[in-house]
Formats: sequence, C-alpha cells, structure tokens
Amino acid sequence: MNRRWLVLTPAIALFLVAAVPALGPGDAVRSIPQSSFGRGETIKYTVHYGLINGGEATVETGGSLERFNGRPCYKASVSGKTTGSFDFFLRIRDQWKALIDTTSILPLRAQREIAEKNYRKRETVDFDHLHDVAEVTDHTHENARTTVKVANNTLELVSGFYYLRTLNFDRMKVGDVVRVPGYFDGDNFMLEVVFKGREVVETKAGDVRAFKLVPRMPNNKLFRGENAISVYFSDDRNKIPVLFQAEMFVGTVKVDMVRYQGLRWKLNLVN
Repeated sequence: MNRRWLVLTPAIALFLVAAVPALGPGDAVRSIPQSSFGRGETIKYTVHYGLINGGEATVETGGSLERFNGRPCYKASVSGKTTGSFDFFLRIRDQWKALIDTTSILPLRAQREIAEKNYRKRETVDFDHLHDVAEVTDHTHENARTTVKVANNTLELVSGFYYLRTLNFDRMKVGDVVRVPGYFDGDNFMLEVVFKGREVVETKAGDVRAFKLVPRMPNNKLFRGENAISVYFSDDRNKIPVLFQAEMFVGTVKVDMVRYQGLRWKLNLVN
C-alpha cells in the first residue's frame, strides 16, 4: 500500500487486513433482516493527519432502490478526495459504488473509479453469489474481463460498511471476534474484527456513544501493531460509522464524522 491510499486508509484496511485462501461454496444466498439503514442516508467525514485536515469522505445511499438482475438493491457509495496542501501533492478523487441486495446485504455489482495523481483505475465487478464467482471488467485496459472464485457470501468495501451495521452488538462480549469474507483487487481476504465494548467518542458532529471495533492487522510497514486501527459505530439503532482512527508509522490518521442526514433513527449523542 503506498501513499495514494492514505486519504481512506482506515476504510480500506477493513478489507485488507489478512489474506487467506478463498473459502469453498456454502449455503444458498442468505436473508438478513435489518432496520439500521435505508434510502437517502448521507454521512460526511473529514480526514485528519495529526492537526492537519487532509481530505474529505462521504458514505451515502441513493434516494431510490434500483433493480439489478431482477433484485431490488440499495445504491450505495463511498467517495474520498484530498484537500488543501495534500491535494497539491497527491490529488485523490476516488469513488466506490455498489448495488447491494436488500435481502442478503450482499453486493451484486461493485464499481471503482480511482483517480490518484497520475494513477487511474476503472473497474466493474459483478458477483454471482449462488456460484461463488465474480466477473471483473477492467475498463482501464480495453474492458478486459476475468472470472475469479470468491468466498461464499463475500463482501467488498462498500457492502462491508453496511453489513457490519446489521450485527447485533448488544449480544457481544468484549473480545468477541466477527469474521467476514472479503474481496478486493483480485484477492480474497478474511476480515477478523474484535469487539472492544462501548465508549463515548468526540466527533465534529458532537460526542457520540459508540461501539468500538478493532480489525486485526498482520505485520506490515504501514500500521503500528495488530490493534492499530479502531472503528467506532454509533451505539443506537443506526449503527453508523462515526470515527476511524489509525496509528501509522507516519503518525495518527483520523476520519471524523462532521455531518449526517437521512438517518432512520435518532443518533445517540451525549447531551
């Protein structure tokens, strides 16, 4: 991972924490009832490198559902860009999109549009969860297509955000581990996230009661130790990500919620 990923390092790390062989076929496509999110939700963040504001990020769902392969889907996206002096040196304009099946909370189509200084990447991944395969189209290289094997019920970056919000944290004990199969850039990964309990965290949108999750990190040259990344979800029925914090060898990076709209439930702010 090089410097062009820094603007969304904590988010991307959710699916790059540990490479393992792909899992084998499993049960048929699942059904996950959930009431944490819906259409028309927008959450905005600032990215801080120490005391410097270096970027902005947005996580949102479209105002209407879209049908894909006959299935109703949420139109979800995660976008990020550099700002200020970081924009001069790095200039990042990245967007990830996903069509997420409303019943299974699985991605049916995922798209990446990456513009990071001189680097460009445009890609579409169509998932066949009944057969545990994905068809990857690389638009940057003459629409070259490849078919890859993926884990049963695999997720990618955007759907991973929303799947974690379906979990029942009230039933978890400190130290419990959530394991989620993920796919990114041609590789299969197993995400392991440790539940660390409840805390009150400060954000630009106010102090929020939150659940703390820590993805397990392998040894690497970017992050400081296995527990380098902390992710905080609001301790309420929304379970929105309100804060990411990463301890890196180059310093501390924070992704801090600044605004939100369209939530289904009242946010659990500290009065």
